[in-house]
Amino acid sequence: MEGVLKQTVKDFSKASEVIQTIVIALLAFIVPTFLAQLLKIVFGEESIITSNSQIIVGSIVNTALVISALNLKGWTKIIPIVTMPSISTIISGYIFKSASVFMVYMIPAIWIGNFTLIFAFKFFMLAKTQNYFVASFIGIICKVAIIFGAFLLLKSWNIFPEKAVSNLQRAMSVIQFITATIGCLLAFCIYKIEKNN
Repeated sequence: MEGVLKQTVKDFSKASEVIQTIVIALLAFIVPTFLAQLLKIVFGEESIITSNSQIIVGSIVNTALVISALNLKGWTKIIPIVTMPSISTIISGYIFKSASVFMVYMIPAIWIGNFTLIFAFKFFMLAKTQNYFVASFIGIICKVAIIFGAFLLLKSWNIFPEKAVSNLQRAMSVIQFITATIGCLLAFCIYKIEKNN
């Protein structure tokens, strides 16, 4: 597994890799913490943009996950990207509001789902030289299956209050699929730009 995690689309200089790691890690932490609140301030609480802040934030986070899969080597650089978005989302409380406290139960599944998306790119695209979109499809399906499966399991144990279940169910299924798909498409654009430079 360690060999797979060291795969990247190209060899970057040490300085470039350090800068990318810092920028992606900051995005993974800052975007979930502040962007949803910033959208609320700029566009108002009832705007369509604010009401879809999870899609916006999630798409950026998934873009960061895929770019880290393509450009960063090893556990130490990938783990912060995998873990920080969910922690900052819960701490900020802007996206899930009163249901944020219950999202703590979902953290392990979200981390595993995020790691699975990264691993799919490293394994299928980089190690096995499959097409970008094959890796995207496998990564998206596996990530959503892990996160939604964990949600259904926790729901069956009555972890979540009834009034929060429908919103959380949508957030852990359809929204996960949409944001992972958008993230993969955005990351593809970045990947093509990097490839041509």
